[in-house]
Amino acid sequence: MLRYIYGQDLCHFPLLRDTMFRDRADQFKRRLGWDVHVNAAGEEHDEYDEINPLYVIWQKPDGTHGGSMRFLPTTGNTMVNDHFLFLTDGVRIESPFIWECTRFCLAPGADRQVTAALTLGAGEIMEEFHLKHFVGVFDPRMERIYSLMGLKPDVLGRSGEGREAVGVGLWEMHEEVFAPTLEKAGIDRETSKRWFRDAFDHPYVEDQRAIA
Repeated sequence: MLRYIYGQDLCHFPLLRDTMFRDRADQFKRRLGWDVHVNAAGEEHDEYDEINPLYVIWQKPDGTHGGSMRFLPTTGNTMVNDHFLFLTDGVRIESPFIWECTRFCLAPGADRQVTAALTLGAGEIMEEFHLKHFVGVFDPRMERIYSLMGLKPDVLGRSGEGREAVGVGLWEMHEEVFAPTLEKAGIDRETSKRWFRDAFDHPYVEDQRAIA
């Protein structure tokens, strides 16, 4: 199932939290070779995990992490504005209607159903929070994943070649993308909406939704 959890509330889901950060370390450090910090517990965190982002997490039946993404409003600190302005000619991406999406991560063995479910979760956030776009920094691998899901980004800038290439772009979830995404995820829209509603019905996140 999909979970929508603010960073300050991950403490209520310790198994899901810990396996997510361990899977991030496995993907970004070991498999992709990114220059990221992994702590003594084998978990990958960065400074943006400390500013209460919203996570969309696919939870497997055993309660562990199957895949996840991280979202932050661009009206606050974001990776694209803090570290990748060279890709936008120094132009900051800031709007209450644009959120940054980062740390797309799949657990080892995750299939396309999980990718589709995470895409669906992003679409629900966009619709329910009345957003216009997500902004993200991506490599060629992620650009291919976006395209496979019908989410071809509007590229704002690129740098580098081959495996070293990096780009930044805006993308949105059009209504016509929901039906094929639901089919790939094996989820009906009512279930998707219920997962979203249930997440924000909890008292420890109601105030956060009001802020968003």
